[in-house]
Amino acid sequence: MSMKLQKRLAASIKDCGKGRIWLDPNEANEISMANSRFNIRKLIKDGLIIRKAVKMHSRSRVRKNLEAKRKGRHTGIGKRKGTREARMPTKVLWMRRLRVLRRLLRKYRQQKKIDKHIYHYFYRHAKGNCYKNKRVLVEAIHKMKTEKMKDKALAEQSEARKEKAKLQKAKKAAKKEESMRAEK
Repeated sequence: MSMKLQKRLAASIKDCGKGRIWLDPNEANEISMANSRFNIRKLIKDGLIIRKAVKMHSRSRVRKNLEAKRKGRHTGIGKRKGTREARMPTKVLWMRRLRVLRRLLRKYRQQKKIDKHIYHYFYRHAKGNCYKNKRVLVEAIHKMKTEKMKDKALAEQSEARKEKAKLQKAKKAAKKEESMRAEK
């Protein structure tokens, strides 16, 4: 007993495809008697014809897999399709690194931790791939600053020594002159 007509009418009424229409197999006789939209509507109301729910397409397994990938699972050599360069370009890594270093230099210059000359020196060296990360750059800056301070202190000391020697020389000359005058 074909129920093609009933399925088509029900699909039209319920506004879905024929695949989603369910006809009660126990009431096949009653359904096959219905040959008009009015009768089909009545059967739908009685629950002999039902529009099935849309099938699920769950993402739970995908989410679970992504969670595992975040932990580093399923990322061995056998799972990789692209080359190392394609997966994470060295240019991107370089840009990230340089931006980090330049940001730090700008911050230090703004806070007056370094002057424009030191800034320029380290800017050029960062571009020249001298510092592999932020920590190394910070250490280099501190080292340079301490050296500059040391040089400055030494220069001041030598200047003070020179001044002292000059004063002593002048004193000695004055004393000599005084003694010469006394002799005459």
